[in-house]
Amino acid sequence: MSNQNENKVFNRRDFIKVGGMTTLALTMASAGIPGVNLLNTTVAHAETNDDVKLQFNPNGKFKIVQFNDTQDDEHIDRRTIQLMEKVLDNEKPDFVVLNGDNISGGCNSELEMRQAMNNVAQPMEQRGIKWAVTFGNHDEDSTPNGGLDEEAMLKFYMAYKYNVNQPGATGINGTGNMNLLIRDSAGKKAAFNLWLLDSGRYAPKTMGGQDFSGYPTWDWIRFNQVSWYYETSKKLEQQIGNKVPSLMFIHIPLWEHRFMWFDSVDSRTSADHARAVDKHQIVGERNEDECPGPFNSGMFSAMLDRGDVKGVFCGHDHVNTYMGNYFGILLGYSGSTGFGAYGLPGAERNRLRGARVFNLDENKQDVLVETHMVFAKDYGIDLTANDQSADPAPVPENKKQEQVIRK
Repeated sequence: MSNQNENKVFNRRDFIKVGGMTTLALTMASAGIPGVNLLNTTVAHAETNDDVKLQFNPNGKFKIVQFNDTQDDEHIDRRTIQLMEKVLDNEKPDFVVLNGDNISGGCNSELEMRQAMNNVAQPMEQRGIKWAVTFGNHDEDSTPNGGLDEEAMLKFYMAYKYNVNQPGATGINGTGNMNLLIRDSAGKKAAFNLWLLDSGRYAPKTMGGQDFSGYPTWDWIRFNQVSWYYETSKKLEQQIGNKVPSLMFIHIPLWEHRFMWFDSVDSRTSADHARAVDKHQIVGERNEDECPGPFNSGMFSAMLDRGDVKGVFCGHDHVNTYMGNYFGILLGYSGSTGFGAYGLPGAERNRLRGARVFNLDENKQDVLVETHMVFAKDYGIDLTANDQSADPAPVPENKKQEQVIRK
């Protein structure tokens, strides 16, 4: 999670706001304006989600697309939307997850925050594709000026017609921690499950009277979230009669992502990685160090014990796209979708902009058949290392007032 270009992004946005650059207009269709959706869910039962109708297709297939780090303000780079639209039109997924850092700093009002969120919601809304978000470390960067925290942002997302987020489990760290069951093609029982967790923002300034100097200062999955996953997983098995295979989406990687790349906890040599490639079947690129929090959460150990999670996929580190099999669980990245965020150095800045695709088949034992990256270059999108900011899409009228809040 390099900060090498964060100041550059902020400065170019300031420049745009004072009229220093001609912006490119995004023409968004008026179709797909989110409708009012009243749900009587006063208590968040993350393990049921009976109101969310995710179901395998008649052919037993189900496809998921993961967009990570769209990470822009209301003047989003037009190529981010172009990439999202082309991926959706080519892959035709059944579900999309925006896996954290959906917006960034640079929004100076509540309206601008809503415009930034609306920009990344519209590609799915216009196509009638169900979708959900998790939160990353940058989603609240505009909160001091815009006023919307993650809880308010979640309510904003939830009011869209095709969004399937829930308020989330109560009494644990993070916003919107939840799971989504996908029923089989006959609609009789759950065939797959999705875990959507908030991996937090940054470590506190001190713990136990000690600061974090010398340690990573990002956040980590907290023990109460690990416990929630573990207990909910057990309840699902009891209710359904078998362990439900699943995927987990978190923004910040686990320490095990790094351990897998080097097939080692302590050593990081080229020989270690060469061994890891063969042992863990690693594919993809690693162009920056993994940036987990200061502590190992224990989530991987919990997943090993439960045996239901088939893969954990993150973002956060924009120029990493690798994936491998770590002791039976796939660990991987989806590279940055957002052209407005940092990328590779120099002229190659945008080479890895893309999304991750997951193919599920209810007739296969683990259901998860395969996953792969698709890239902007595959669709002929301009990869020039410049800024192509656009005017924000109009926020639908019913989003401006935010009168409907799911309880």
